[in-house]
Amino acid sequence: MAENRRWWALVVIALAQLMVILDMTIVNIALPSAQTDLNMSDGNRQWVITAYTLAFGGLLLLGGRVGDLAGRKLAFMTGLLGFAAASALGGAATGSGMLFGARALQGVFAALLAPAALALLTTTFTDPRERGKAFGVFGAIVGAGAAIGLLAGGLLTEYLDWRWCLYVNVPIAIVAFAGAWVLLDSGGRREDARLDVPGALLGSAGMLSLVYGFSEAESRSWGDALVLGLLAAGVVLLGLFGLWQTRARVPLLPMSVVKDRQRVGAFLTILFVTIGMFGVFLFLTYYFQRVLGYSPLKTGLAYLPITVGMITGSTQIAARLLHRVPPRTLIVPGLLLAAGALAIIAQVGVEPAYASHVLPGMLMLGLGMGTAMMTCVSLATGSVAPRDSGAASATFNTAQQVGGSIGTALLNTIAASVTTRYATAHAGPGVDRRALASRAAVHGFNVATWWAMGSLLLAALIAALVVDAHRVPVPEERAAPVPEPVESTS
Repeated sequence: MAENRRWWALVVIALAQLMVILDMTIVNIALPSAQTDLNMSDGNRQWVITAYTLAFGGLLLLGGRVGDLAGRKLAFMTGLLGFAAASALGGAATGSGMLFGARALQGVFAALLAPAALALLTTTFTDPRERGKAFGVFGAIVGAGAAIGLLAGGLLTEYLDWRWCLYVNVPIAIVAFAGAWVLLDSGGRREDARLDVPGALLGSAGMLSLVYGFSEAESRSWGDALVLGLLAAGVVLLGLFGLWQTRARVPLLPMSVVKDRQRVGAFLTILFVTIGMFGVFLFLTYYFQRVLGYSPLKTGLAYLPITVGMITGSTQIAARLLHRVPPRTLIVPGLLLAAGALAIIAQVGVEPAYASHVLPGMLMLGLGMGTAMMTCVSLATGSVAPRDSGAASATFNTAQQVGGSIGTALLNTIAASVTTRYATAHAGPGVDRRALASRAAVHGFNVATWWAMGSLLLAALIAALVVDAHRVPVPEERAAPVPEPVESTS
């Protein structure tokens, strides 16, 4: 009975995590419709995406620690209700400002929900065999969530309305809330714990500054004074945050979380993986709709092979081998396979090439990413003390968010500049401007995808050099005593 309860708890946790992940992409396909409906300018429309990622990425460390201190079940359920309310507000938006504000609120509650979900998974499944299966499912959701979001966005936009891309979260959150109420344990709340307020301010401000800087780089350019100022401020604030964490009585991010070599390897690997992946999803969407003329629904369906590959890699490869082989023997080959997939996709042209290039590339990409990401998730949270599992989970999610922000800004900047240069170089009398625009856009996409492949190769190199564990570590027993905090003179 207890075993069945754990697996039903996994369903609840996975459902909530899927909602958070897919909301990063579900509005992408709906964005043109929302822009027309709410009279958004081309310059402001990016805030539908940026408002969410900014709040989510900037507040993850704080959200993870709040879950550790207040109880992860309470944080999880609060995050679900808040996310549902913010989604309903966004779906009912009567203007762009209301939609931007609702998306930011979604990010705030996602920052509370996502670390709590991963921490609950870590503390619920401690048996190595069960843990492998559970993390296989979770890894598939983390990896395939973006593609599922694009599919769902296409279906909802084409057959209902763009607003349902937000409304759909309400029933999902209600079902997950009811399941959490019945199935989840209360979590490890520490009665003597207190929130590290200076750390929260420094860490959140630093992350907000970095994520905002990378988001603005896409539209302003990397040499813009505001962009450079934001990035510099983010680095300084995070440096002060790190210094303070060595002195704080109850640190927001315990140094034990980032001193472990295996976890650092997982964090860095996932950072560079998401740098490469987020931009590619956006490019493929534009390629399908603008170059090949796909409808929103057909675009969403075109992403199905990635989802199939992700699920297969996570549940049939990584989950079965996770506790039998060294983790880097799963991560490195998985990332090399994914990099090879991008090399195939980067060779598409303006002529339809879905069956010859995109389909095999997507299957390879999903298979490699599912294998690597599931292993990274388990590696990042393995052996961490239960009381710090929220902080470790938040750090992993932060690496994903920062990587996604960097990748979207960096790869879009590369694609835009290459497209402009190509169009200028090939313009002339008698040249079909429309055809030239398509060729230029695809050329920019191809070059940016090669850069994305380089990011995956760098992630594979980091995993090969840093991750040296013989097996993925198993988390400490849930019943382990929580040591009393030591008084600090700081």
